[in-house]
Amino acid sequence: MRKHIEELVAKKRTFFYEKNTLPAQFREDALVRLRNSIKKHEAEVIQALGADLGKSEQEAYLTELGVVYHELSLHIKNVARWSRPTTVSTPIFLLPSRFKSIPQPLGVALILAPWNYPFQLVINPLIGAISAGCCALIKPSPQSPKTNEVLMKIIRESFVEEHVSMILGDVDVYEPILQVRYDVIFFTGSPRVGKIIMKAAAEHLCPVILELGGKNPCIIDQDANLDVAAKRVVWGKCINSGQTCIAPDYLIVHHSIKENFVEKLIEAYKQLYPEEGTQINPFFGKMVTQQAAARMEKLIAQGNVRFGGAVDVENRRVHFTILDDVNMDAALMNEEIFGPLLPIITFTNLEQCIDEVNHKERPLAAYYFGSSRRAAYFAENIFTGGVGINDTIMQITNPKLPFGGVGTSGMGAYHGKHSFDCFSHKKAVVKTPTWLDLHFKYPPFKYMGIVKRLLG
Repeated sequence: MRKHIEELVAKKRTFFYEKNTLPAQFREDALVRLRNSIKKHEAEVIQALGADLGKSEQEAYLTELGVVYHELSLHIKNVARWSRPTTVSTPIFLLPSRFKSIPQPLGVALILAPWNYPFQLVINPLIGAISAGCCALIKPSPQSPKTNEVLMKIIRESFVEEHVSMILGDVDVYEPILQVRYDVIFFTGSPRVGKIIMKAAAEHLCPVILELGGKNPCIIDQDANLDVAAKRVVWGKCINSGQTCIAPDYLIVHHSIKENFVEKLIEAYKQLYPEEGTQINPFFGKMVTQQAAARMEKLIAQGNVRFGGAVDVENRRVHFTILDDVNMDAALMNEEIFGPLLPIITFTNLEQCIDEVNHKERPLAAYYFGSSRRAAYFAENIFTGGVGINDTIMQITNPKLPFGGVGTSGMGAYHGKHSFDCFSHKKAVVKTPTWLDLHFKYPPFKYMGIVKRLLG
C-alpha cells in the first residue's frame, strides 16, 4: 500500500512541478468541472447522506451541498484576482527598490476528512487546495461508505489522477499514507488523532491545518430571551444528531432561570421535532455507527435524565436528551459528546464562569445568550476558536470570517479566501534597480548616523 501511495504522490509532484496548476484559468476550469459534476450527482449525494447519517434532503442541502456550492462560486469568481501578486509600499530608506508578495501553491496536499459531514468536509478543503494551485490526495473516513462512493465518481469525473485523486480504505490505510511526504496536510477530526497527524508531519517538517473539536460551552444568562435561546440551542444541538464539531456541547445556565429554561428546551424540541407515538421525526438524523449510539447510552447513565434518554443502538437512533446533576469528573463532562445529549450545570457569576471555562482546554466554539453589554465582555474574554452571541452554529456561515480552532481545538483557518491562503505561501519579492547603488549598507558603514535617524 505504501508503495502505491508513494507512486501516486510522485505523479502529483511531477504534475505540479511541470507547472500545470499554476495558471489561474486552469484552476478556475477545474473548479467549474467540480461544480458541474456535483450538480450531476446531487440526488445521489443526498441519498448517500441519508443512508450514512439519516440526513433529510433539506438538511443535506443546507449543511453540505449548499455550503459547497457557495464556496465554489466564491472561488470561481475570485481565484484569478487572489492569484495575482500584491504590491506593497516601500519605506523611504529602501527606495528605489520595489516590493511585492506572490501567492504560491504549497504543492501536494493530503486531505484527511471525517465522517460527520462526509461530503462538505472533503470538498470544501479541496476547493481551497485547487484554488491555490495545489495537487491533492484525499482520504475520507471509512465510516461514510455510501457518500464515499459518490465522491469517488465526482473526483474521477472532475480531475486527472495526477491532479486530484481519492484513496479509500479502513484504518490500516492511515499508517502508510502518513509515512509519505506531502507539502501540506489538512486534517479534520478529533484532537487525539490530530496529535498523530502532527507527529507524522513533523518527520517531514510538513505544515498542517488541524480542524479539531472540543467541549463547546453555551452560557444562558439570567436576562436572555429564553424562548429564542431554547430554540436556537436545540437547533444547534440536533443538527446531524449532535455530530457537529461546533455544536453546543453543554449548557451553563444562570441558577435563577435553570428550571424555567429546561421547560423551554423541552417545548422548543417538541416544536421543532414533533413526534407521533413511536414515529421518528424525519428531520432528526442517526448516529454514524451502532458503536456511537452505544457510547451515547453509556454517557446518558452519567447524569439525571430530565428529558429524552431513549437509545436504539440497532437502528442508530438516540433521542435528544437533557441531563442534570452531572458528575464533573465523569466522561460526559470531559469528552466531546458528539451526540444529541445536553448536560446542564449552573453558574452565579459570569466573570467566574468565563474564568473556569478558560482554564479548560480551548474549545472550537463558545456561545452566550444574554444582554449586549455582557455579551461583549464574554466575546472579548473567552478563549475559543469562534464565538456565537444569541445564536449557535452561525459563526461559520460567513466565508469572510476565518473558521478554525486554537490549542486543542485546532490550528490554521479556512473558508472563503482563508482556504486559498492556507494552501498558499506568500512569497516575498524585492526588485532593486542597478542605476543607483546606495552605500549605507556596505562596510565601513560611514552613514550610520543617517541610517539611525531613518530607522528610528
